[in-house]
Amino acid sequence: MDSVSPARRSEIMGRVRSRDTKPELLVRRLIHAMGYRYRLHAKDLPGKPDLVFRSRRKVVFVHGCFWHRHSGCALARLPKSREEFWLPKLEANRQRDIKNERALQDSKWSALVIWECELANVVELKNRIKEFLDA
Repeated sequence: MDSVSPARRSEIMGRVRSRDTKPELLVRRLIHAMGYRYRLHAKDLPGKPDLVFRSRRKVVFVHGCFWHRHSGCALARLPKSREEFWLPKLEANRQRDIKNERALQDSKWSALVIWECELANVVELKNRIKEFLDA
């Protein structure tokens, strides 16, 4: 049973953003401070990547652990109410992510996925980003 009314739940879910999320903004600031320049949300690329480095043919996705089903992550837990709604919805997100990454790879683009839970360790994250972008 949900602890809030359906109208309130609808209002809460309506505020969930698909772009310019807090994790995405944090990654953008971090990468900019590292000296890299990028474009945002390229509509011509599969999955509209969060950050696009065209000259390097590389993209970065910043995924929320819940919405994109980060396996083995505590933040990716399934809601206790309406599992019949949430499971197919979240699984479809995950399958779409896989399809988009394959399409990018087939087009000779490299993709890096940064999970929301990985933002806690900024030093390690910087190293991963630098290694990915400079390779």
